[in-house]
Amino acid sequence: MSEILEASFVLLEPTVNSKSELIDAMVATLAAAGRITDREQLVKDIAAREEIMQTGLEGGIGLPHARSVGVREASVAFARVSGGVDFGAADGKADIVFLIAVPATSEADHMKIIASLARRLIHDSFKSALRSASSKEEIVEVLSREVFNKK
Repeated sequence: MSEILEASFVLLEPTVNSKSELIDAMVATLAAAGRITDREQLVKDIAAREEIMQTGLEGGIGLPHARSVGVREASVAFARVSGGVDFGAADGKADIVFLIAVPATSEADHMKIIASLARRLIHDSFKSALRSASSKEEIVEVLSREVFNKK
């Protein structure tokens, strides 16, 4: 199995004007890597999840996610967005966004990824490391070490 997150799945300061533009850009990184089989379906599934409950978390975090038949392999895309994007959090826009995409049959992987992220997102030092990282590789290093338990 490939790594769940690769440097090519990281967007640093993408030029986007909305949540849907950001989600499209993040899904495009996964499509380019061959991680998804149906880009349109994944975007549709993420939008359906957002309609149930928006995925903005306190502290400037967005966590759009979906299990989808359009996903070949569990993956996480990451974006750091100047000015932020509205994911519906009560305290404002998200400048750190994780897009979680897993195959429709992978409920356990889906929950494991969300739980692992949630455990780290309560720590300000973790969020600060993501906000101050100067490269895609540094983002991957922080997430690999702190969330995905890779040294």
